[in-house]
Amino acid sequence: MSRVAVLGAGSWGTSLAIVLAENGHDTLLWTHRKEQAEEISNQHRNAKYLPETILPENLNATDDMEKAISHAEIVVMAVPTKGIRETCKKMLKTLDKKVLFIHVSKGIEPNTLLRISDIIKEEIPAEFIEEIVVLSGPSHAEEVVLHHPTTVAAACEDIVAAERVQDLFMNQYFRVYTNKDVIGVEIGGALKNVIALAAGAVDGLGFGDNAKAALITRGLAEISRLGVKMGANPLTFSGLAGMGDLIVTCTSVHSRNWRAGHMLGKGYTLDEILEQMGMVVEGVRTTKAAHQLAEKYDVSMPIAEALYSVLFEDKNPRQTVEELMLRVKKQELDAYYL
Repeated sequence: MSRVAVLGAGSWGTSLAIVLAENGHDTLLWTHRKEQAEEISNQHRNAKYLPETILPENLNATDDMEKAISHAEIVVMAVPTKGIRETCKKMLKTLDKKVLFIHVSKGIEPNTLLRISDIIKEEIPAEFIEEIVVLSGPSHAEEVVLHHPTTVAAACEDIVAAERVQDLFMNQYFRVYTNKDVIGVEIGGALKNVIALAAGAVDGLGFGDNAKAALITRGLAEISRLGVKMGANPLTFSGLAGMGDLIVTCTSVHSRNWRAGHMLGKGYTLDEILEQMGMVVEGVRTTKAAHQLAEKYDVSMPIAEALYSVLFEDKNPRQTVEELMLRVKKQELDAYYL
């Protein structure tokens, strides 16, 4: 049995805490809201994020960061990308030993263009980091809590640490593969949200399955081009953290990025979308980072650039799709990694 603190009591953090508690680990879920911590511990509910789910009785929560960190030998970071730095700073006030970090957020920080593992390394001194493992793949919280079969990848250059995370989470409904390509797994997890926004917009515009299949396929090409330029293994993008996560996020109503994109295609403004969603839509922030990364690495990312123009330059979605279709002629395979 391991002692685990899960930082972030949204739908994904809570669902992973359920997996850990059901696997017999001593799991403490941290939230910055006292009323949410009391609801989880006393009523075994998280009504805002998983209203239909009864939480395990051995899963407790706290709003006290010091209590969460002093409890843990393993820390699961399940806060949105924009909250990673602040959470690390809070944690550092209490951290007095090496812990194994697992991060499950999917995004890239705009302007710095840092991946999440790099942000953690920047904020937490090496003396407190045993290792950082990325857990990513096609995994909707709403299905995990129903024990629907789910398969993800645990990525770390230290394969022993990845295997430790594999053992921590794996059970009859939650399967974990190991992977040494941290860059590829983080890039795949972050950039698929950008393509999912675009896929939702295509559906909102009523363009049908042909258009969405093309968008997913060419979106994977863009993710792969950028990832390889950044040092990733191209095979990663054919796996769970690449193609797998891209498919599920672009096609499911559980996906908040798809839902936000769908509203975009229906004519809602970005401000209206974010207000109605009531939850973080990682793809919006990551679209800014993708735009900056495409420039930095001189990588062609026409879908990401088109979405950027719609989100931040008020371009018409329908006109943008038409312009994508009329781009200069290319050979498909030659255009994949170039």
